[in-house]
Amino acid sequence: MSQIYISLGSNINRQYHVKSGLTELAKHYGALTLSSLYESKAVGFDGSDFYNMVIGIETSNSIEQVTTTLREIEFAYGREKNAKKFSPRTLDLDLLLFDDLVVEQPAQIPRHEITQNAFVLWPLAEIAPTIKHPVINKTFGSLWENYDKDSQTLTKIPFSWSHIMDNQNT
Repeated sequence: MSQIYISLGSNINRQYHVKSGLTELAKHYGALTLSSLYESKAVGFDGSDFYNMVIGIETSNSIEQVTTTLREIEFAYGREKNAKKFSPRTLDLDLLLFDDLVVEQPAQIPRHEITQNAFVLWPLAEIAPTIKHPVINKTFGSLWENYDKDSQTLTKIPFSWSHIMDNQNT
């Protein structure tokens, strides 16, 4: 089993898309470890505020299977196939880490955004504080502790989500 971490973001119908994204991830992968939900300003463009969080998952899927599944979930919830990098999102699912892999294809792992954006680093440090960044070799807890917290403002948002898997045989 591999340990993966995924960032989830939305700035269009945020509550709906965050909950829908979590439900879809649970359908595909089972148990999820969730960070708190954070609100932040759009980065790189003028737009509505985002909701962001990080999800930890154990999976036996390959990195290719995971990235394909994430794109399919995004597209199912209205993500445009040719959407610009810095633009509004119904649902944005980015694979941040896949064990301790360092690769550029099929996705950049680890994602550079981990150390650049508070809305990725804080929730990741919350659920994986002792895991080391595979390139920098510092824990995410330490990276967050030393992050310039004045550079980006985050607000924790009250949030609850529960997903009951249907274990009945039908």
